[in-house]
Amino acid sequence: MNSLLTNLKKYFGYDSFRSTQEEIINSVLAGRDNFVLMHTGGGKSLCFQLPALELPGLTLVISPLIALMKDQVDALQANGVAAEFINSSLAPVDIARIQTDAKSGKLKILYIAPERLASRDFRDYLQSLQVSLIAIDEAHCISEWGHDFRPEYRNLRELRKLFPQVPLIALTATATSKVRDDIITQLKLQKAKVFVSGFNRPNLHLKVIEKKGAYSKLVNLLKKYQGESIIVYCFSRKDTEKLATDLKREGHKVLAYHAGLPADKRKKHQELFIRDEVNIIIATIAFGMGIDKPDVRLVVHYSFPKSLEGYYQEIGRAGRDGLASDCVMFYTYADAAKHRYFIRNTDDLALQAQAEQKLQEVIDFAGSKLCRRAHILKYFGENSSQLNCQSCDNCTIERTSFDGTIITQKILSTILRTGSRFGENHIITILLGKKTDKIKTLAHDQLSVYGLGQDFTDSELKDFINQLLHSGLLKKSTDQYATLSLTTAGSNFLNTKATINLNKIARDEEENKRRKAGELDYDQGLFDKLRHLRKTLADQESVPPFVIFSDNSLQEMSYYLPTTRDSFSQISGVGTNKLDKYSSDFIQIISAHATANNLKSKAISNSKKTTAPKKIKALDRQAAAFILNLTNKKLSVAAIAKSRKLTPTTIFNHLERLIDSGAQLNIDYLRPKEPIWQAISKAVSKHGNSRLKPIFEELNGKVDYETIKTALLIIKTKK
Repeated sequence: MNSLLTNLKKYFGYDSFRSTQEEIINSVLAGRDNFVLMHTGGGKSLCFQLPALELPGLTLVISPLIALMKDQVDALQANGVAAEFINSSLAPVDIARIQTDAKSGKLKILYIAPERLASRDFRDYLQSLQVSLIAIDEAHCISEWGHDFRPEYRNLRELRKLFPQVPLIALTATATSKVRDDIITQLKLQKAKVFVSGFNRPNLHLKVIEKKGAYSKLVNLLKKYQGESIIVYCFSRKDTEKLATDLKREGHKVLAYHAGLPADKRKKHQELFIRDEVNIIIATIAFGMGIDKPDVRLVVHYSFPKSLEGYYQEIGRAGRDGLASDCVMFYTYADAAKHRYFIRNTDDLALQAQAEQKLQEVIDFAGSKLCRRAHILKYFGENSSQLNCQSCDNCTIERTSFDGTIITQKILSTILRTGSRFGENHIITILLGKKTDKIKTLAHDQLSVYGLGQDFTDSELKDFINQLLHSGLLKKSTDQYATLSLTTAGSNFLNTKATINLNKIARDEEENKRRKAGELDYDQGLFDKLRHLRKTLADQESVPPFVIFSDNSLQEMSYYLPTTRDSFSQISGVGTNKLDKYSSDFIQIISAHATANNLKSKAISNSKKTTAPKKIKALDRQAAAFILNLTNKKLSVAAIAKSRKLTPTTIFNHLERLIDSGAQLNIDYLRPKEPIWQAISKAVSKHGNSRLKPIFEELNGKVDYETIKTALLIIKTKK
């Protein structure tokens, strides 16, 4: 085993590299300048931390936030790496001690804030050190084109003057091609090797929901994540404080975080969140990089983000450990109008235009009915042919195409008959035939279109209006009232009596289940015990719990049940230092749990780690038993649904999960008649079995979705 792999296992507890990590590290060790664009949670830090252990001198790391420095240094020290940081949070005596240790060669990694480089004395001090590598973290902060420009980052130009021969590595998770070029120019990277590892985060499920009734929706959402770490982003400090107060009344452990809080209070709130004393933090949307916690399971944009870069940076706080996590954006045009108001009060017209463009890109993203993951990847210049990621709301909601000509005519006519002076809510109120005071005052209940949309729900009509906006038949004003009006194409549509197809949601969105991609079928009871032990040890050492072990490591322990030092060492994230320090405490808990529950350890292998079954909750297991029993009785899907008081869609989801988990399921009795079966099989051969719509369209809509789903499930059982 080479020294890289040896140190990777010894200090970080991993047996192999991810993606391009090894190539980047070898490029660094070859003495080259490097630019690294890698998504949050992709392992950027290892690209300079591991070389630091291989190189003879000191590695300088420039990091913009005090909290991030501390978290990374805590984690490195827990792994047995000699690392320290210097920033304004330290007393002069501590800074002096760290500077002495760095000069004497006791340290391998030193984190510093960019502001330090403004001091001539500190620059002179740096030149007295044996610096072998310089790493610039969050490098997008140096670019005015980036979403988080920081003037103090321009001080980093001095580093090239101070250390002209020292290799430099710049790292970021969010940068368009324009920003990338600017970073390379500003830092004067020489013949830099550029690594772009991609923006795709497959473990994140993306969802946009209407903000109407937002608080109730948020409360219901939080119920699904009890005890999990959650970040909620708000528009203003006031919103942040109010929401935190309201959620406290609901019984949640929640704190606010924004720039208006005293520095000591911000620090305290962040520490309580990092250490799992509170599980929910409410922050302003400007706060993107401040929390570096690997086990955040839900990120909510309660208010609308002002750029896709900012949005991507903020959702990047979720699922940094690689486990499935959810990102929910609440959308209302009123939030976009707030941003637009502040943008238009900017004196710099060039910056104003740039901000307007960035905001419009977020609006397009929120309103799109196409794959959200593909949308983001395209924005960052990453080609993606993926039109169905099965990990965003648009891809997991089944839609059927129908002739939407008549309802489109009704919507357009209503807008015209009301003088194009109202927003979508009022138009929908008219179409639904509601008797509001506003309707009566304006006599809109006397219009010929009044009540003509009652065949559809409020949410369906909103969806149709969004589709018409994106098809170019409608436009929305950019003022705070967001009034609807017809485009030239919309007027032509009415005049020429053209036709149009619209998409309609085929199942209730709320029936979509959280994806648990990559999670092991671990023992939840043991996981909770290990989590408690982790918290106890973390409190004793005054470090965040994830510094001890990640959730991923605890899940592996709860699945494989390692009861010897050797088997424990094979758990991901267990390096030599942590093996010596923690193995006995964790093994004791694991052994006691295994004995009490008559459980046996499982052999650990890399292949097993990656292919182990997904976690199925206890409730799902009970449902599975019922469904297996009912299929043995050869009941139809409709009959099973009725007996379980569920929808057929939910039963299909259960059946699919049972098949995927390896259950022996005989559902051949549900097989469609032979001509239909042959037609579906032929369509599957042509289009695959990942999406229903292409099969439905191949069959000219003559076979319903339920029959297609049934056939696909039967095909799955044969594999």
